[in-house]
Amino acid sequence: MNTAAAVDWSVIDTVLLDMDGTLLDLRFDNWFWQEHIPKLYAARHSMAPEEARSLLGGKFSAVTGTIDWYCIDHWSRELGMDIGAIKRDASARVRYLPGALDFLSRLKHSGKRRVLITNAHPETLAIKVAHTGLAQHLDASYSAHPFSMPKEDPAFWARLQIQEPFVPGRTLFVDDNVAVLESARSFGIAWLRAVRCPDSGRPARDTGDFAAIDRIGDLL
Repeated sequence: MNTAAAVDWSVIDTVLLDMDGTLLDLRFDNWFWQEHIPKLYAARHSMAPEEARSLLGGKFSAVTGTIDWYCIDHWSRELGMDIGAIKRDASARVRYLPGALDFLSRLKHSGKRRVLITNAHPETLAIKVAHTGLAQHLDASYSAHPFSMPKEDPAFWARLQIQEPFVPGRTLFVDDNVAVLESARSFGIAWLRAVRCPDSGRPARDTGDFAAIDRIGDLL
């Protein structure tokens, strides 16, 4: 793994990009799951919002890092709520992180292949793409769900490579999730960058031993 602060763009052919917390502001997702859904759940079940947050927090923790955590079908069944419809209704809150659009615009003219890889459910991906126009800035995009495993699973990368051939030693991958970056490192992706500020409303996070940037625009 190359841990130099700067990226040597001359040796990179493919740029793999996470969506939430890397290109799009994780503030939406944190609000949606930690505030909005508990509030709606509390109203539906006539309980206090604090009680709902505690109850749902346990359910969320039980599947963290698995494909179910990212699956709106799973949560629709588990919570008895149409999560997709609720996301569509709230999609006006989805925003790019500062500097992300400029980064994507400049990357377009670099000749690098631009590939989105996200754990988000395909319906969530479609909702966010429809609102942000993200697809026009990419050469390809993949949800982890058709691969039946999240990016945290080291086997994910081999499956992705079948669909999207890339040379690990000539690939840059940017994500805000350290567990995902560890998985990518184990596969041999040479250039890894961790995003320290995935949520514009929260302080920077510790990214361990990964070379880090506050926001993806810093790569410019």
